[in-house]
Amino acid sequence: MNIVISGYYGFHNVGDEAILYAMIQALRAHDPNVQVTVLSNDPTFTKQTYGVRAVNRWRIGDIIQALRESDGLISGGGSLLQDQTGWRSIPYYTGIMQMAKWLGKPVMVYAQGMGPVSKKQNQWLMKWTLNQVDRLTVRDEPSAELLKTLGVKKPITVVPDPVMGLKPPTSPTTWWKEQSFTRPVIAVSVREWARGRDFERKIAVALDRSVQAGFDVVFIPMHGHHDDETSRRLLAMMKEHAVVAPYDASIQEKMAMIASSRLLVGMRLHALIFAAVGHTPFVALSYDPKIDAFANQANQPVFAHVEDDRWDGEALFSYIQQCMAQHEQQKEILIRAVAPLQQTAQQTAEEALALFRNKN
Repeated sequence: MNIVISGYYGFHNVGDEAILYAMIQALRAHDPNVQVTVLSNDPTFTKQTYGVRAVNRWRIGDIIQALRESDGLISGGGSLLQDQTGWRSIPYYTGIMQMAKWLGKPVMVYAQGMGPVSKKQNQWLMKWTLNQVDRLTVRDEPSAELLKTLGVKKPITVVPDPVMGLKPPTSPTTWWKEQSFTRPVIAVSVREWARGRDFERKIAVALDRSVQAGFDVVFIPMHGHHDDETSRRLLAMMKEHAVVAPYDASIQEKMAMIASSRLLVGMRLHALIFAAVGHTPFVALSYDPKIDAFANQANQPVFAHVEDDRWDGEALFSYIQQCMAQHEQQKEILIRAVAPLQQTAQQTAEEALALFRNKN
């Protein structure tokens, strides 16, 4: 069987790459002979990293050929169908799905997070396209409700994010060991947010106070040099010592770093998911509804929304202190919340394989 996967792959965003890695692992677990072809922004990297076929996601002729030779298309996972970060995402990803349908190939939407969608044209594109797919799964209830609001009539199933099916390495990375941490570690995942940087100064204040209170702080960039730059900008705002982990560390290495930490303070969704699978309690700082949705699934707190003016660094530090003091209770709450998600995360891959077998 040959499956084409379409998503935000080959851009070196650890969250999206972790989704791809998790899907490939799950598909191979159920069918060791499955062939996977990924539409990638960096086909060479994708081939070498995952041992799959890959074609350039911008070359229409290559995409059509890959789809023609396939048994079906997986669209996802991740937040593909949204127009908050750019106008091209929804036309592009719905276009790939439409190509597959025109070629007579079954399409499965795989654990996607939907929205936000503000443009009427994009809302129509999503409704028209998703009503044609063969299997529609989303990663949270708000995504399902959004699609129903848009007029999607296809049955919608809520499933775990694919990354919930991964297991973090059990030992710290070489880099981590070299730091010789002697105090409990707070991992930090931040990202650039175009609507202002006041929240960065607030986080820096909270982290300074955390170091003064007896904790070590490690920034873990999730999106390559982009998050590395943001992390180093916050580090420059701090008065106390902290370190930035290598931005080009592997998925497994970043999972191990977060699993080795006592608490994560995070903005990036997949940093929170890495924390969940490693049973590291987290405090979310939300910039998008997907953060709130996952924190709710994991029964972990969203301390604040980054654009909200009603919080400051001292308040964040007080909350971090509270979470550290209640670490064992928070860990137990997290384990209970994510255990069902971890157990069922790989079932979505089994459903995809069954769909493509039955349609061919």
